[in-house]
Amino acid sequence: MPNIASALKAEIQRIARKTIRDETSSLRRAIAPYRSEIAALKRRTQVLEQQLRRSRKAVSRVEASPQGEQEPSGVRFSAKGLAKNRQRLGLSAADFGTLIGASGQSVYKWEEGKSRPRQKNLAAIAAIRSIGKKDAQARLQQAG
Repeated sequence: MPNIASALKAEIQRIARKTIRDETSSLRRAIAPYRSEIAALKRRTQVLEQQLRRSRKAVSRVEASPQGEQEPSGVRFSAKGLAKNRQRLGLSAADFGTLIGASGQSVYKWEEGKSRPRQKNLAAIAAIRSIGKKDAQARLQQAG
């Protein structure tokens, strides 16, 4: 015959577990929407932080460029177009750089797409697009 004390103890534990399970089940049901809301808020926070970083970058770029240096209207830059224009004129990168006020190394980097010309250089590049070989050679003679 089982010990009455151990049987009583087992029954008390069973009833206690049942009561705790009933109490916590309502809490678990209440927690589920909170967890999904927290996850949604975390996602929203992440999106907002990304937007903030982008806007800070944009503001720092605007602050870094001087006010007088605005992009000339209609001037576009293409690395391939720059290389073709330089070859059309029959100029080395150093000579082309002399014409626009930059170094030959800068011209190479622009043509490879590793960097982008500044606004003042873009205006000079746009002006050089319309000249021919003879005019380019004449300008080089004057510059050098």
